Parts: sequence; C-alpha cells; structure tokens
Amino acid sequence: MMFKTTRRSAIALAAIAALALPLPAAAKTTLRLAHSLAKDHPVDKAMENFAALVKERSNGEIEVRVFAAGQLGQQRELIEQLQSGALDFAHTNAAPLAAFEPTFGIFDLPYLFRDDAHFFKVTDGEIGREILDSAAAKGLVGLSYYDNGTRSFYANKPVPTPKDLAGLKIRVQPGPVATRMVNLLGATATPLAWGELYTALQSKVVDGAENNVTALTLAKHGEVSKVYTRDEHTRVPDVLLISEMTMSRLPAAQQDIIRQAAVDSGKAHNEAWKAELRKAEGDAVAMGVTFVDADKAAYRAAVQPMYDDLKATPALASLAERIQALK
Repeated sequence: MMFKTTRRSAIALAAIAALALPLPAAAKTTLRLAHSLAKDHPVDKAMENFAALVKERSNGEIEVRVFAAGQLGQQRELIEQLQSGALDFAHTNAAPLAAFEPTFGIFDLPYLFRDDAHFFKVTDGEIGREILDSAAAKGLVGLSYYDNGTRSFYANKPVPTPKDLAGLKIRVQPGPVATRMVNLLGATATPLAWGELYTALQSKVVDGAENNVTALTLAKHGEVSKVYTRDEHTRVPDVLLISEMTMSRLPAAQQDIIRQAAVDSGKAHNEAWKAELRKAEGDAVAMGVTFVDADKAAYRAAVQPMYDDLKATPALASLAERIQALK
C-alpha cells in the first residue's frame, strides 16, 4: 500500500512539475524583403523600420530580413519572384507594376495630381486602397504607399519645353505609360533597369532620365547629368508588396501586424522624405547641377493625347476622373 501511495504521489508531482514548465517558444518565421536601392537610402531605412516594427509587434515571432541594392534582382524580377513565391516582400515603384496590373499605370499619367494634399488624399484614401487591392488577382498583396516625390527630366542641357527634348534618348522605368509619355514629348523612351542607369548616362547610351531630385545625389546621377528641369510631370509612389502565397499562410493576427506596420512605416518615410528632398537639392547644387523651370503648360498640352487614350480603357478613364474630381 505504501508503494502504491508513493507511486501515485510521484506521478502527481511529475504532472504538476510538467505544468509548471514554461511553454515552448512559438516557432519564428523568417521572411525576406528585397528592393533595388542602395543600403542606407531612405527607402532602405523605411524597409528596416518596417522590419523592426513587425519584429516588435509580433514579439519576435516574425523576422523580416532586408536585401538592398538589387541583391535579389531589379524591380521586375522581384515582382516575378513574389508571384512564384520565391520572395516574400518587395518594395518597388508603381510604374513597373503596371506591366503586371494595368491599374497601377494610372500613377504614370502626367499632371494627374494638383498638389501634395491631392496626392496624399488619393494614396491615403479609398481610391489608393482600391489600386493596391487590384494586385490581388496577380498573386500580389499591396500593403502601403511610400512617397517618391515628383519626377522631372535631367540631362546635360535644359529642356524647358517639349521641343527641347527632341532627339534625346530618355531612360524611363519599364512600363507602357511612361514610354508613351516620353515619346509624345518628342524624345525616344528607353526602358532601362535602375541599376544600369548611371553607367548608361556616363557612356551616353541615354542622354537623360526622369526622376525626383534625390537621383542626382543618392544615385550620384548629378555627376553625369548637370541640368535638372523642373517640369514635375508625374508623382509615382513606391509600393510595398507581399506575396499572396506568403500572406495566405500567416495567421490572421500576423497579417494584421504586417499590414499596420507597412502603413506606419510608410507614414514615417513620407515625413523623412520631405527633409531628404530639401537636402538633395542643396547637395546637387554643390555637385554643379543647375536647376531650371519648365513651361508646364506646354508639357501638359503635349501629353493631352494620353488622356484621350484612356477612352479605350473605360476602367482607367473612370479612375482618372475620380482622382481629378477629388477635392
């Protein structure tokens, strides 16, 4: 009897001890995020901030590793990797996304936005969310926008009117809308990956490009292109995407963490970006870059056929009308 009692007590004590043991830690999920810009570029800092927010809010259950500078490919390649499930996140500009989902091409329409307030009212609102959601059918989940500033032309000569672009080869982001715009303006659109552009400018494969002012400094294009013409033709945001394959296998709570971290990192980036643009212009002047104003009315008139083209795609025409009508 004593043996049975002792045995029962030992079993009970063992059970209590087992209950007192700490539960095993939840398995950590490691996800990969890639972009094509340099390490420590404002975009890279925004992605590192996103990764930190996800890690903190998931209590370390999700780790996002950031691969900068095109380590895993340029923008089109990154989008393709998302579709195949080979990559979890990609930060890209909206322009190359238009080749996968035409709705994103709306941002390439020149002179679509009246000012900063109009741009953010679109990207932060219902229309912006609809555009992000349009990627779902292509195996992509749009998470958030990141401001990329207004885009203008830079070359080794001023181009204050469209006629000044005649005969120039201008690098554009791969995508049908940007190509159409530059060709309408009288230049020859030359689609080229971002990572190849400095060498192309240096070797005169292209005569110029179009981007925000930080391209002159952070990518050092101001070393090989000395005139920046402020025509401010487009404002094309960057987008953070996650592969639908990755998102679908995450618990709902983790999906929510990722979505909110993307929105929050986007807002933080947008504030930091304003200061970066101001700094970049001063740095570009110090590099010997000259800034000139453009005849925006002449530019607007030259690209009006792009709005006429929209009649062939009623969905995009309606979207453009909604954006322009937003007050």
